[in-house]
Amino acid sequence: MDKEQSLFEQFPSAFPEPSIHNDGIDNPRDREMLTILRNEREKNLSPYAFHTKDSRGRRIQEEPCLVRSPFERDTGRIIFCQAFRRLRHKTQVFFNAKNDHICSRIEHVIYVKYISTTIARALNLNLDLVEAIALGHDLGHAPFGHSGEKVLEKCAKKYDPDMFFRHEFQSLRVVDLLEERPAGHPGGINLSFEVRDGIVSHCGETYSEYILTPFREKPTDLILDPKLALTSRPATLEGCVVRIADKIAYIGRDIEDACLAGIMEFEDIAPAITSRLGKTNSQIINTLVSDLIHNSIDRDEIRLSDEAGEAMKELLEENVARIYRSEKINRYEETVKNSIEGLFEALMAAMKDKEKAAASGNSVYAGMARYAASYPQKDASDTQMVVDYIAGMTDSYAMSCYEKIYWI
Repeated sequence: MDKEQSLFEQFPSAFPEPSIHNDGIDNPRDREMLTILRNEREKNLSPYAFHTKDSRGRRIQEEPCLVRSPFERDTGRIIFCQAFRRLRHKTQVFFNAKNDHICSRIEHVIYVKYISTTIARALNLNLDLVEAIALGHDLGHAPFGHSGEKVLEKCAKKYDPDMFFRHEFQSLRVVDLLEERPAGHPGGINLSFEVRDGIVSHCGETYSEYILTPFREKPTDLILDPKLALTSRPATLEGCVVRIADKIAYIGRDIEDACLAGIMEFEDIAPAITSRLGKTNSQIINTLVSDLIHNSIDRDEIRLSDEAGEAMKELLEENVARIYRSEKINRYEETVKNSIEGLFEALMAAMKDKEKAAASGNSVYAGMARYAASYPQKDASDTQMVVDYIAGMTDSYAMSCYEKIYWI
């Protein structure tokens, strides 16, 4: 087995979450006491916080864990799944960086988790729920960041005009379908509704948004409709926290990376923005988090002040102009486009004869055939399977597959 294969194919099933068995707690009194203690911990939460006992539950009912809350259990399932592990080799903004200090996707997720739990703790919200949403929010990101996401969608639409690709909805597909648990546990990793909702509703690219109120009456099945799920607000205040923390986490960090890449400096930011937010990533985070907490205390909403919200929008727009549309990024996107398009077309061709692909001496085609054979949705189109296969790849594995197909 190739070294590259081992990253993506050696473990077709996710490692199971660490089990905390009920064997040692087998009398009704102990069970009741643990439940009471867990509920007591949440009695003093904010009146706007989500209480774990009110969860809509999992798609497939399971025996509850006696020690961990459902959301703590969800966190375990997320951090032990394969998609989470692969985030450390996926792009945030800069692809295949040789500088170890350039941010990767897993680092971004950790930043979102830290910022969102800081906010939630100050507002006395449900920390377990916030942590699970934050750690799972980017599980569906394609290789090469948002550039890869756009190209992958374009490739899919060539074969099926109704298909689309958004990493938020793909993250829900990952936890609902594509990640596996041990045999006998269907339904992906079977997370709680509130975590699934927070994941699919986390969109951090809405630059002008700085006030969020939860959509508590959201129909449970709405999150399964791609277009409605992506345009609706989170069902919990905790989900709203993660959605805004996502922007706070990357707005200044992307500038730090741009400085390392020689694209811009913090000094290039307009004084009208730095005077309100600060001149470094840490100052920007501190300003936005402090402002958000101050303006959200004892409210059924998560919000920045108008001044901070407008400044954040202006800085995000500066990042678009100076970083995401820079010449260096444009050149990088051409490489991404060529790689994903080439990989997509080759795999779609291979899917026309799956038996031939499975017997191929090319490990990329054989790997695609094995993936299709074990795909959990039996009526899925070839296009959907190829999209999911490529979306799960790390940057380096996608490049390796491309080279194995096209390099002579």
